[in-house]
Amino acid sequence: MEGILIFGLLVGLIVGGMWVQFAVASAGLTYLWAIKGFAGWKALGIVSWGSANSFTLAAIPLFILMAEILLGSGLSSRLYNGVSPFVRRLPGGLLHTNIAGSGIFAAISGGSAPTAAAMSTVALPELSSRGYNIRLVSGSLAAGGTLGILIPPSITMIIYSTFTETSIAQLFSAGMLPGILLAAFYMGLIMIRCTLNPSLVPVDKSKLTFKELYTASLDVLPFLMLIFIVLGSIYGGIATPTEAGAVGVLGAMLVAGIYKRLNVALLRNALTRTIKMSGNILFIVFTSMIFAYATALSGAGETLVNYLQEADVSRFAFLVIVMVIFAILGCFMEGLGMIAIIVPVIFPALMALDINLIWFGVFVVILVELGQLTPPLGVILFVVASSSKKVKVEDVVMGTLPFFIVIVAFLFLLMAFPEIALYLPSLTTG
Repeated sequence: MEGILIFGLLVGLIVGGMWVQFAVASAGLTYLWAIKGFAGWKALGIVSWGSANSFTLAAIPLFILMAEILLGSGLSSRLYNGVSPFVRRLPGGLLHTNIAGSGIFAAISGGSAPTAAAMSTVALPELSSRGYNIRLVSGSLAAGGTLGILIPPSITMIIYSTFTETSIAQLFSAGMLPGILLAAFYMGLIMIRCTLNPSLVPVDKSKLTFKELYTASLDVLPFLMLIFIVLGSIYGGIATPTEAGAVGVLGAMLVAGIYKRLNVALLRNALTRTIKMSGNILFIVFTSMIFAYATALSGAGETLVNYLQEADVSRFAFLVIVMVIFAILGCFMEGLGMIAIIVPVIFPALMALDINLIWFGVFVVILVELGQLTPPLGVILFVVASSSKKVKVEDVVMGTLPFFIVIVAFLFLLMAFPEIALYLPSLTTG
């Protein structure tokens, strides 16, 4: 009973406007007090140290810094221009650049907001001036931005691994194929819509030349090399994800230096933004550890397992329930908070239902993608809308709706064929 009341308190605080970090902390401390009284707070020192003393979490600021250097240097425009010649002849034209460019930038950003911001600032002015349907442009940018947390490296996966003690390298490899497939499904949706309704995009009669493709390749090559170095060092067993993040920062500085964009002001601004974002994320982890400790102390997870067994809830039904919960919470809570609150509670149920934790990590990340596109507080919706004065949030919401449906369908596909996420990890484990 206490658990239901505390969860209601948590939701009420967030809906009421309190920052997620403080809402989670308040709910967690209240939960401990309800269970053990003030004596339950005696372990907060150990819990705090346990949340901070993590080599794994050190990868988060490194991946953020890598993305901020590239984003602040304005190199996203080179990436966009480099990708566009290879996809613009497809039905849908430059809309595919939004997806393909986002997929590439996702492999070096670690987050959805930086990915969406990088592509939107370049694509929205360009495509709106060419006569592309603004809702479809906005929707493709928002959908492409979500790939930032699915295609490795992923900060969201790092947080998930912290709560479930799963391998980050395994999670990264598990997210690769689903990320590529989801990007392909996005592009397929664009091709179908533009084939059925050609008025959505202008006619492009320009011809591709070898020189144009060669120049475009040179723009994309540094990013591909950076991706290869970062992910290759992880999968090759040369470096841990944290060490690979440090290598990625040096690589980002090198790329910015090659294009003569590296300077003291760039590094100062990138470090400032990294500190702010990292502090926000790690504070969520800290407060969520308090809530997770209270949940474990109350036995809520075991109670949930007993209920599922008595009600004879199947694995499929349980996953659908989790989907609904994430969809509802996504309306007023950001993704990291959802993972930090829900995963510790349902962790015993995952064990009881024999759900693969690596697969479930990919499943949860895609659910977080849904949350980032869910109004009224879907963060990606506002990132895209703020990138141009010509775009309203309503346009982004309506443009995103078809892609939202694609994500839901992909979740059911992932449930039917778990090998989509588990094939690459199976290769690395032998």
